[in-house]
Amino acid sequence: MLVLDHLKHAILPIMTIPDWVTRVVSTTIPDPLVRILNHPSPLKIKFGADPSAPDLHLGHSVLLRLLRSMQDMGHHVQFLIGNFTALIGDPTGKSVTRPPLSPEQVHHNALTYQNQVFTILDPTKTSIHYNADWLATLTARDMIQLASHATVARLLERDDFAKRYAQQTPIAIHELLYPLLQGYDSVVLQSDVEVGATDQTFNLLMGRQLQQAYGQTPQRLIMTPLIEGLDGVAKMSKSLGNYISLTDTAPNMFGKLMSIGDTLMPRYATFLTNWSDSTLHEFIDDLTNHRLHPRDAKEELAKAIMTPFFDDHQINDAASEFKRVFSQQEYPEDMPVFERRGTHRLIDIAIETQLVTSKKEFIRLVAQGAVTWNGELVNVATIPIETKGILKVGKRRFLTIQ
Repeated sequence: MLVLDHLKHAILPIMTIPDWVTRVVSTTIPDPLVRILNHPSPLKIKFGADPSAPDLHLGHSVLLRLLRSMQDMGHHVQFLIGNFTALIGDPTGKSVTRPPLSPEQVHHNALTYQNQVFTILDPTKTSIHYNADWLATLTARDMIQLASHATVARLLERDDFAKRYAQQTPIAIHELLYPLLQGYDSVVLQSDVEVGATDQTFNLLMGRQLQQAYGQTPQRLIMTPLIEGLDGVAKMSKSLGNYISLTDTAPNMFGKLMSIGDTLMPRYATFLTNWSDSTLHEFIDDLTNHRLHPRDAKEELAKAIMTPFFDDHQINDAASEFKRVFSQQEYPEDMPVFERRGTHRLIDIAIETQLVTSKKEFIRLVAQGAVTWNGELVNVATIPIETKGILKVGKRRFLTIQ
């Protein structure tokens, strides 16, 4: 078992919990947040992420910022990279079985995760673990013993499994094992607390169940809300391409934040900034009562969200670049012309006019904030086009759509 002996004897002072920390926590089990954070001795806090894609995004930053605050209060973060469970694929929220990743893909993505988390976390108060170190060595006997601690009926209580079962959509046996393996990680790490988004509630509770079965004190749970992506509808997700990566350059991150819908600003301000409650309420009130222009509000919000990742000089340069490119944009005079025949999807126009070589390339460029329609960033590659305008792809590809 992995035990951090040096944490056992420290006594922590009682700390004031910042407003934004309280805001980003949806629920805790079984103790209230203030009791967990002000625990008299340092806690081992588990946060796990499967390296299913190379980028962490702003949705993850809600958890990472919370973890950093807990580190500042004296607690220790155990960042778990699920290089074994990624080979299975977390079935959470999936309506079909996920295709497995190759070991090479998982290894590449895992290396990027190590670098990205330390844009926020304190490396001196973080230990990194890979669950293949123990899950890959489990014998058949070990797996049978592990599986004996959960029933099929309990596993089918999961909302996504229940829906698939009712719809007679196949559920593979390895998917049923996923929550058990994630829960066993908590047993190995002897975690005192696990944090995760609300869609992970079932998996987090499984950790408590297995710790009790293995004679440990069940971990406390802290859950944060899911953040909508750039489309303002679905949760921010790497697979949906509606995310802002923690590895984005300052101009790209600023441009993507400036592209969000006005109705999304209060949500982003609430969960992605370190503003005090009074500052947040003043911002939302000024926005709601039209004392603050949406564009000015968006710029103020973008700068606040970017603060953990960039210095003031980088953020101000990104804002200036955005104004230069998008607010004072000049187009070339000899742009090719596409004649519409009714409604067309933007991605289909880009392919037909050879602005891009493939749909995959166009989707990637949209995710990178490199596609604009009439000067506004495009968030969704399949957006329908019903009016005239100018499409810009990358820095030098332009198209007039009539």
